[in-house]
Amino acid sequence: MARNKHVARKLRLARAFKSNQPVPAWVVIKTNRRIRFNPKRRHWRTSKLKV
Repeated sequence: MARNKHVARKLRLARAFKSNQPVPAWVVIKTNRRIRFNPKRRHWRTSKLKV
């Protein structure tokens, strides 16, 4: 990937980076462990982004 990125591409990458977080611990406690993990979690090596 280029060193100098377009602003739109950089925003998309930032959004993907933020959405790749685990579920917070307080959510697990509040939902009584019904929601344990993030199903949309992405690994950098296995699945690539279409940006």
